[in-house]
Amino acid sequence: MVPANAWGFPTGGSQPLQPAQYSVIRHSATAAARPAAAPDAPPGSGLRNPGMPLDLDTVRGARVNRSAADHRAATLITRRSVKKEWQAGWLLRAVTMIDLTTLAGDDTEGRVRRLCGKARRPVRSDLLGALAVPASEVKAAAVCVYHTLVPAACDALGGSGIPVAAVSTGFPAGLSPFATRLAEIRESVAAGAEEVDVVITRGSVLRGGWERLYDEVAGFRDACGDAHMKVILGVGELGTLANVKRAATVAMMAGADFVKTSTGKETVNATLPVGIILARAIRDYHRATGIRVGLKAAGGLKTARDALSWLILVKEELGDAWMDARLFRIGASSLLADIERQLEHHVTGRYSAFHRHPLG
Repeated sequence: MVPANAWGFPTGGSQPLQPAQYSVIRHSATAAARPAAAPDAPPGSGLRNPGMPLDLDTVRGARVNRSAADHRAATLITRRSVKKEWQAGWLLRAVTMIDLTTLAGDDTEGRVRRLCGKARRPVRSDLLGALAVPASEVKAAAVCVYHTLVPAACDALGGSGIPVAAVSTGFPAGLSPFATRLAEIRESVAAGAEEVDVVITRGSVLRGGWERLYDEVAGFRDACGDAHMKVILGVGELGTLANVKRAATVAMMAGADFVKTSTGKETVNATLPVGIILARAIRDYHRATGIRVGLKAAGGLKTARDALSWLILVKEELGDAWMDARLFRIGASSLLADIERQLEHHVTGRYSAFHRHPLG
Protein backbone atom coordinates (compact mmCIF):
# COMPACT_ATOMS: atom_id res chain seq x y z
CA MET A 1 0.00 0.00 0.00
CA VAL A 2 1.34 3.43 -0.95
CA PRO A 3 1.69 5.80 2.05
CA ALA A 4 -0.53 8.90 1.98
CA ASN A 5 0.48 12.41 2.89
CA ALA A 6 -1.39 14.82 5.14
CA TRP A 7 -3.61 15.91 2.25
CA GLY A 8 -4.59 12.37 1.33
CA PHE A 9 -2.38 12.12 -1.76
CA PRO A 10 0.08 9.24 -2.15
CA THR A 11 3.63 10.17 -1.31
CA GLY A 12 6.68 9.09 -3.24
CA GLY A 13 8.97 9.86 -6.12
CA SER A 14 10.95 8.24 -8.85
CA GLN A 15 13.51 5.69 -7.71
CA PRO A 16 15.91 5.57 -5.95
CA LEU A 17 14.24 8.07 -3.60
CA GLN A 18 12.16 6.66 -0.78
CA PRO A 19 8.41 7.44 -0.66
CA ALA A 20 8.63 9.23 2.69
CA GLN A 21 11.03 11.74 1.19
CA TYR A 22 8.26 13.21 -0.93
CA SER A 23 5.52 13.60 1.65
CA VAL A 24 3.69 16.91 1.35
CA ILE A 25 3.58 18.88 4.58
CA ARG A 26 0.13 20.15 5.42
CA HIS A 27 -0.21 23.94 5.59
CA SER A 28 -1.35 23.68 9.22
CA ALA A 29 1.16 21.03 10.28
CA THR A 30 2.29 20.81 13.87
CA ALA A 31 5.38 22.69 14.94
CA ALA A 32 7.25 19.40 15.28
CA ALA A 33 6.80 18.72 11.57
CA ARG A 34 8.65 21.83 10.44
CA PRO A 35 11.14 24.37 11.76
CA ALA A 36 9.84 26.68 14.46
CA ALA A 37 9.82 30.43 13.93
CA ALA A 38 11.55 32.71 16.38
CA PRO A 39 9.29 33.74 19.27
CA ASP A 40 9.00 37.32 18.03
CA ALA A 41 8.34 36.40 14.40
CA PRO A 42 5.26 38.03 12.84
CA PRO A 43 2.40 35.70 11.88
CA GLY A 44 2.91 33.90 8.59
CA SER A 45 6.57 34.80 8.35
CA GLY A 46 9.68 32.68 8.34
CA LEU A 47 12.77 32.27 10.46
CA ARG A 48 15.03 35.15 11.46
CA ASN A 49 18.69 35.48 10.58
CA PRO A 50 20.63 37.68 13.03
CA GLY A 51 23.58 37.89 10.66
CA MET A 52 27.27 37.82 11.49
CA PRO A 53 30.40 39.94 10.98
CA LEU A 54 31.59 40.18 7.39
CA ASP A 55 34.12 37.43 6.62
CA LEU A 56 35.97 38.64 3.54
CA ASP A 57 38.10 35.50 3.28
CA THR A 58 34.97 33.39 2.89
CA VAL A 59 33.42 35.81 0.41
CA ARG A 60 36.48 36.23 -1.78
CA GLY A 61 37.25 32.52 -1.61
CA ALA A 62 33.90 31.51 -3.10
CA ARG A 63 34.36 29.48 -6.27
CA VAL A 64 31.83 28.07 -8.73
CA ASN A 65 32.24 25.36 -11.35
CA ARG A 66 29.87 26.63 -14.04
CA SER A 67 29.87 23.44 -16.10
CA ALA A 68 29.14 21.33 -13.02
CA ALA A 69 26.25 23.63 -12.05
CA ASP A 70 24.81 23.42 -15.55
CA HIS A 71 25.15 19.63 -15.57
CA ARG A 72 23.52 19.30 -12.15
CA ALA A 73 20.61 21.48 -13.29
CA ALA A 74 20.17 19.50 -16.51
CA THR A 75 20.18 16.10 -14.83
CA LEU A 76 18.41 16.92 -11.57
CA ILE A 77 14.94 17.18 -13.06
CA THR A 78 15.25 14.16 -15.34
CA ARG A 79 16.48 11.94 -12.50
CA ARG A 80 14.10 13.26 -9.88
CA SER A 81 10.73 13.62 -11.59
CA VAL A 82 7.46 13.59 -9.66
CA LYS A 83 5.17 10.78 -10.76
CA LYS A 84 1.78 11.72 -12.14
CA GLU A 85 -0.21 10.34 -9.22
CA TRP A 86 1.69 12.55 -6.79
CA GLN A 87 1.79 15.76 -8.81
CA ALA A 88 -1.47 17.19 -7.44
CA GLY A 89 -0.13 17.12 -3.89
CA TRP A 90 3.13 18.72 -4.97
CA LEU A 91 1.32 21.43 -6.93
CA LEU A 92 -0.87 22.28 -3.95
CA ARG A 93 2.30 22.53 -1.88
CA ALA A 94 3.69 24.92 -4.49
CA VAL A 95 0.56 27.10 -4.27
CA THR A 96 1.15 27.60 -0.55
CA MET A 97 4.68 28.82 -1.33
CA ILE A 98 3.70 31.47 -3.88
CA ASP A 99 4.19 35.16 -3.19
CA LEU A 100 1.31 36.25 -5.41
CA THR A 101 2.67 39.33 -7.10
CA THR A 102 1.62 42.39 -9.06
CA LEU A 103 4.37 44.87 -9.91
CA ALA A 104 3.07 46.71 -12.94
CA GLY A 105 3.20 50.41 -13.65
CA ASP A 106 -0.59 50.54 -13.93
CA ASP A 107 -1.32 48.77 -10.62
CA THR A 108 -4.36 50.13 -8.78
CA GLU A 109 -5.97 49.48 -5.41
CA GLY A 110 -8.73 47.60 -7.20
CA ARG A 111 -6.26 45.24 -8.88
CA VAL A 112 -4.47 44.64 -5.59
CA ARG A 113 -7.73 43.85 -3.79
CA ARG A 114 -8.67 41.35 -6.48
CA LEU A 115 -5.24 39.75 -6.19
CA CYS A 116 -5.68 39.49 -2.43
CA GLY A 117 -9.00 37.73 -2.98
CA LYS A 118 -7.20 35.20 -5.15
CA ALA A 119 -4.50 34.78 -2.49
CA ARG A 120 -7.19 33.83 0.03
CA ARG A 121 -8.68 31.24 -2.34
CA PRO A 122 -6.00 30.47 -4.94
CA VAL A 123 -7.59 27.23 -6.16
CA ARG A 124 -11.23 26.82 -7.15
CA SER A 125 -13.34 25.25 -4.42
CA ASP A 126 -14.76 22.57 -6.73
CA LEU A 127 -11.25 21.33 -7.52
CA LEU A 128 -10.28 21.23 -3.86
CA GLY A 129 -13.51 19.43 -3.09
CA ALA A 130 -12.77 16.79 -5.70
CA LEU A 131 -9.32 16.35 -4.17
CA ALA A 132 -10.81 16.18 -0.64
CA VAL A 133 -8.67 19.12 0.50
CA PRO A 134 -10.24 21.75 2.80
CA ALA A 135 -10.15 25.20 1.22
CA SER A 136 -8.84 26.62 4.49
CA GLU A 137 -5.65 24.60 4.02
CA VAL A 138 -4.64 26.19 0.72
CA LYS A 139 -3.72 29.86 0.47
CA ALA A 140 -0.86 31.88 -0.95
CA ALA A 141 2.23 32.47 1.18
CA ALA A 142 2.09 36.26 0.74
CA VAL A 143 0.95 39.05 -1.55
CA CYS A 144 3.76 41.18 -2.99
CA VAL A 145 3.05 44.76 -4.11
CA TYR A 146 4.70 48.15 -4.47
CA HIS A 147 5.12 49.86 -1.12
CA THR A 148 2.52 52.55 -1.91
CA LEU A 149 -0.14 49.83 -2.22
CA VAL A 150 0.64 48.12 1.08
CA PRO A 151 -2.32 49.71 2.95
CA ALA A 152 -4.82 48.42 0.36
CA ALA A 153 -3.31 44.93 0.49
CA CYS A 154 -3.30 44.85 4.28
CA ASP A 155 -6.94 45.90 4.36
CA ALA A 156 -7.95 43.27 1.81
CA LEU A 157 -6.06 40.50 3.62
CA GLY A 158 -7.25 41.38 7.12
CA GLY A 159 -7.85 38.29 9.24
CA SER A 160 -6.48 35.88 6.62
CA GLY A 161 -3.05 35.34 8.16
CA ILE A 162 -1.48 36.08 4.77
CA PRO A 163 1.36 38.62 5.12
CA VAL A 164 1.91 41.54 2.78
CA ALA A 165 5.34 41.80 1.18
CA ALA A 166 6.43 45.20 -0.13
CA VAL A 167 9.09 45.72 -2.79
CA SER A 168 11.18 48.65 -1.69
CA THR A 169 14.55 50.43 -1.87
CA GLY A 170 14.07 51.92 -5.33
CA PHE A 171 12.81 48.68 -6.91
CA PRO A 172 13.80 47.43 -9.44
CA ALA A 173 17.11 49.25 -10.06
CA GLY A 174 17.89 50.11 -6.44
CA LEU A 175 19.69 53.30 -7.41
CA SER A 176 17.80 55.81 -5.29
CA PRO A 177 19.73 57.67 -2.58
CA PHE A 178 20.37 55.43 0.42
CA ALA A 179 18.34 57.62 2.77
CA THR A 180 15.38 57.43 0.40
CA ARG A 181 15.61 53.65 0.26
CA LEU A 182 15.66 53.39 4.04
CA ALA A 183 12.65 55.71 4.26
CA GLU A 184 10.74 53.49 1.82
CA ILE A 185 11.36 50.45 4.01
CA ARG A 186 10.21 52.23 7.16
CA GLU A 187 7.07 53.54 5.44
CA SER A 188 6.18 50.06 4.17
CA VAL A 189 6.62 48.52 7.61
CA ALA A 190 4.62 51.31 9.24
CA ALA A 191 1.83 50.69 6.72
CA GLY A 192 1.64 47.03 7.72
CA ALA A 193 4.11 45.10 5.56
CA GLU A 194 5.40 42.04 7.43
CA GLU A 195 7.95 41.26 4.72
CA VAL A 196 10.11 43.61 2.65
CA ASP A 197 11.82 42.66 -0.61
CA VAL A 198 14.86 44.92 -0.99
CA VAL A 199 17.20 45.29 -3.96
CA ILE A 200 20.95 45.59 -3.70
CA THR A 201 23.25 47.92 -5.61
CA ARG A 202 24.53 45.56 -8.28
CA GLY A 203 27.49 47.83 -8.97
CA SER A 204 28.92 46.96 -5.54
CA VAL A 205 29.07 43.31 -6.60
CA LEU A 206 30.59 44.05 -10.00
CA ARG A 207 33.31 46.19 -8.36
CA GLY A 208 33.97 43.69 -5.58
CA GLY A 209 32.81 46.23 -3.01
CA TRP A 210 31.81 43.64 -0.42
CA GLU A 211 32.15 45.93 2.60
CA ARG A 212 29.86 48.47 0.96
CA LEU A 213 27.32 45.78 0.07
CA TYR A 214 27.41 44.41 3.61
CA ASP A 215 26.81 47.86 5.10
CA GLU A 216 23.96 48.49 2.66
CA VAL A 217 22.13 45.27 3.48
CA ALA A 218 22.77 45.67 7.21
CA GLY A 219 21.21 49.14 6.99
CA PHE A 220 18.18 47.67 5.24
CA ARG A 221 17.90 45.06 7.98
CA ASP A 222 17.90 47.72 10.69
CA ALA A 223 15.18 49.66 8.85
CA CYS A 224 13.04 46.51 8.52
CA GLY A 225 12.85 46.02 12.27
CA ASP A 226 10.60 43.02 12.94
CA ALA A 227 9.62 42.68 9.28
CA HIS A 228 11.30 39.85 7.40
CA MET A 229 13.80 40.91 4.76
CA LYS A 230 14.21 39.23 1.37
CA VAL A 231 17.32 40.46 -0.44
CA ILE A 232 16.93 40.59 -4.24
CA LEU A 233 20.28 39.94 -5.89
CA GLY A 234 19.38 40.63 -9.52
CA VAL A 235 21.37 37.58 -10.60
CA GLY A 236 21.09 38.36 -14.31
CA GLU A 237 23.09 41.56 -13.75
CA LEU A 238 25.90 40.18 -11.57
CA GLY A 239 28.14 38.92 -14.37
CA THR A 240 29.15 35.47 -13.07
CA LEU A 241 27.82 32.66 -10.92
CA ALA A 242 30.75 33.24 -8.57
CA ASN A 243 29.47 36.78 -8.04
CA VAL A 244 26.01 35.36 -7.36
CA LYS A 245 27.39 33.15 -4.62
CA ARG A 246 29.50 35.94 -3.13
CA ALA A 247 26.62 38.41 -3.14
CA ALA A 248 24.31 35.86 -1.49
CA THR A 249 26.93 35.12 1.15
CA VAL A 250 27.40 38.80 1.98
CA ALA A 251 23.63 39.33 2.13
CA MET A 252 23.24 36.46 4.59
CA MET A 253 26.11 37.71 6.74
CA ALA A 254 24.38 41.11 6.84
CA GLY A 255 21.10 39.60 8.06
CA ALA A 256 19.04 38.54 5.04
CA ASP A 257 16.17 36.26 6.04
CA PHE A 258 15.79 35.20 2.38
CA VAL A 259 17.95 35.56 -0.69
CA LYS A 260 15.89 36.16 -3.82
CA THR A 261 17.02 35.59 -7.38
CA SER A 262 15.65 38.55 -9.30
CA THR A 263 13.30 41.48 -9.59
CA GLY A 264 11.68 39.81 -12.58
CA LYS A 265 12.68 42.80 -14.71
CA GLU A 266 16.10 41.49 -15.74
CA THR A 267 16.81 39.68 -18.99
CA VAL A 268 17.94 36.57 -17.06
CA ASN A 269 16.02 35.67 -13.93
CA ALA A 270 15.46 32.46 -11.95
CA THR A 271 17.39 29.75 -13.78
CA LEU A 272 18.04 26.34 -12.25
CA PRO A 273 21.86 26.72 -12.28
CA VAL A 274 21.45 29.95 -10.32
CA GLY A 275 19.09 28.14 -7.95
CA ILE A 276 21.70 25.47 -7.32
CA ILE A 277 24.38 28.05 -6.55
CA LEU A 278 22.09 29.94 -4.17
CA ALA A 279 20.97 26.74 -2.46
CA ARG A 280 24.58 25.74 -1.87
CA ALA A 281 25.45 29.19 -0.53
CA ILE A 282 22.52 28.84 1.89
CA ARG A 283 23.68 25.35 2.82
CA ASP A 284 27.22 26.58 3.50
CA TYR A 285 25.89 29.41 5.68
CA HIS A 286 23.73 26.97 7.64
CA ARG A 287 26.69 24.66 8.22
CA ALA A 288 28.82 27.56 9.44
CA THR A 289 26.22 29.24 11.67
CA GLY A 290 23.36 26.81 12.31
CA ILE A 291 20.98 29.42 10.87
CA ARG A 292 18.51 28.60 8.11
CA VAL A 293 18.05 31.28 5.45
CA GLY A 294 15.22 31.10 2.94
CA LEU A 295 15.34 31.04 -0.86
CA LYS A 296 12.94 32.86 -3.17
CA ALA A 297 12.82 32.19 -6.90
CA ALA A 298 11.29 34.99 -8.95
CA GLY A 299 11.16 35.95 -12.60
CA GLY A 300 10.17 33.76 -15.53
CA LEU A 301 8.39 31.01 -13.57
CA LYS A 302 5.16 30.55 -15.51
CA THR A 303 4.28 26.85 -15.66
CA ALA A 304 3.45 24.06 -13.25
CA ARG A 305 6.55 22.28 -14.52
CA ASP A 306 8.66 25.27 -13.45
CA ALA A 307 7.20 25.03 -9.95
CA LEU A 308 7.86 21.29 -9.72
CA SER A 309 11.43 21.76 -10.96
CA TRP A 310 12.17 24.28 -8.23
CA LEU A 311 10.55 22.15 -5.54
CA ILE A 312 12.72 19.21 -6.61
CA LEU A 313 15.81 21.44 -6.59
CA VAL A 314 15.09 22.69 -3.07
CA LYS A 315 14.28 19.18 -1.84
CA GLU A 316 17.49 17.74 -3.27
CA GLU A 317 19.89 20.59 -2.44
CA LEU A 318 18.53 21.81 0.91
CA GLY A 319 16.35 19.02 2.27
CA ASP A 320 12.98 18.64 3.95
CA ALA A 321 13.33 21.62 6.28
CA TRP A 322 13.21 24.02 3.32
CA MET A 323 10.05 22.45 1.85
CA ASP A 324 8.01 25.03 3.70
CA ALA A 325 6.79 28.54 2.97
CA ARG A 326 8.89 29.83 5.84
CA LEU A 327 12.02 28.91 3.91
CA PHE A 328 11.07 28.70 0.24
CA ARG A 329 8.97 31.04 -1.88
CA ILE A 330 8.11 31.46 -5.54
CA GLY A 331 7.42 34.98 -6.73
CA ALA A 332 4.85 34.75 -9.51
CA SER A 333 1.44 35.68 -10.87
CA SER A 334 0.65 33.78 -14.08
CA LEU A 335 2.15 30.59 -12.62
CA LEU A 336 -0.92 30.09 -10.45
CA ALA A 337 -3.24 29.88 -13.46
CA ASP A 338 -1.22 27.06 -15.00
CA ILE A 339 -1.09 25.16 -11.70
CA GLU A 340 -4.87 25.44 -11.44
CA ARG A 341 -5.21 24.15 -15.02
CA GLN A 342 -3.05 21.15 -14.18
CA LEU A 343 -5.13 20.44 -11.08
CA GLU A 344 -8.30 20.59 -13.18
CA HIS A 345 -6.76 18.12 -15.61
CA HIS A 346 -5.89 15.86 -12.68
CA VAL A 347 -9.53 15.94 -11.53
CA THR A 348 -11.39 15.88 -14.86
CA GLY A 349 -8.90 14.58 -17.41
CA ARG A 350 -9.40 17.76 -19.46
CA TYR A 351 -7.40 20.97 -19.81
CA SER A 352 -9.33 24.19 -19.41
CA ALA A 353 -8.75 27.59 -21.01
CA PHE A 354 -6.64 30.10 -19.09
CA HIS A 355 -9.60 32.51 -18.81
CA ARG A 356 -11.23 30.03 -16.43
CA HIS A 357 -8.47 30.73 -13.90
CA PRO A 358 -8.28 34.52 -13.48
CA LEU A 359 -6.10 36.15 -10.84
CA GLY A 360 -8.98 38.19 -9.53
